[in-house]
Amino acid sequence: MSALPTPAAQNGHAHAHPQARDAGPDHPHDHTHGDDDEHAHPAIAVHAPLAATAEAGPAMRVAGLTKLYGRGCPDCIATTGPDVETNACAACGTLVACANVSFQLQAGHTIGIVGESGSGKTTVLRALYGDVTPTAGTAHLAAYRDGQRSIFEASSAERRRIRNFTLGMVYQHAWEGLNLRISAGGNVAERLLAAEWRRIGQIRERAAGLLGRMEVPVAWMDDFPAYFSGGMQQRVQIAKALANGPSVVLLDEMTSGLDVSVQAGVLDLIQEIQRDEGVAMVVVSHDLGVVRLLCERTMVMKNGRVVEAGLTDQILEDPHHPYTQLLVSSINA
Repeated sequence: MSALPTPAAQNGHAHAHPQARDAGPDHPHDHTHGDDDEHAHPAIAVHAPLAATAEAGPAMRVAGLTKLYGRGCPDCIATTGPDVETNACAACGTLVACANVSFQLQAGHTIGIVGESGSGKTTVLRALYGDVTPTAGTAHLAAYRDGQRSIFEASSAERRRIRNFTLGMVYQHAWEGLNLRISAGGNVAERLLAAEWRRIGQIRERAAGLLGRMEVPVAWMDDFPAYFSGGMQQRVQIAKALANGPSVVLLDEMTSGLDVSVQAGVLDLIQEIQRDEGVAMVVVSHDLGVVRLLCERTMVMKNGRVVEAGLTDQILEDPHHPYTQLLVSSINA
């Protein structure tokens, strides 16, 4: 990663520790209440010491995640964001896809990221999965070096191992996560082989079990997903993402474009998996209804920034930021 100054360094007071200032229009609203630690939202503590966060043992903790597309300049952070309604730097034209995104995810829990197109929510997932290289920030996984080293500092070989053993990804478009030229069972097998499964019988048994759980008929296991419906392709993709027993699964708009009845079936399966497997999940969606159903905590993003974060119920019942209020009013209309 380049030696770009951190967002806090570039923007001074605008990125000071949230507890040291009030949440202004460009600052995430924190739904933390007094000294009630049970409801304290660690995502807002962007620059919290590692020792303090490690004690709670989160499955994932992310701090200061920033991704710029362009050469960058000292004005990139200050001249972009919700206050000015743009992601493009006025000084150099660099696109600030996301800036200073921070959160913690406990094992077995789910956090949602909501926002409109261009808000930066998908960039966050792609950076965590290794599809794009972040410009700044850190991300620690409990399953990687006991959470003591950022996965962004890992070597290429280590990043491949993290993808193959520790993370799962479900893309918005199934063709990004599936190889449509091989069978449904072959897609699951491909993931298992990457995770060093070698016995064909065990691989086929695992694939059949996962596809069956996703309600993909076992008789279709040797068929190409290119000929499946959109909903069925997403079920195959979820089965593939879960094949290696990941500790964290990243889901990007997995119900977008699906019929309402199909969406309901996919969401029911996600809930069942999260409950039974205890896997931690990051769910990206533009639909607050999806986040309400799946996620205990939620972050709201706009123009590359987190503008509000906290318990999902609190955000939906008492939104603070004007953009969040607009989102909530749209689902209550």
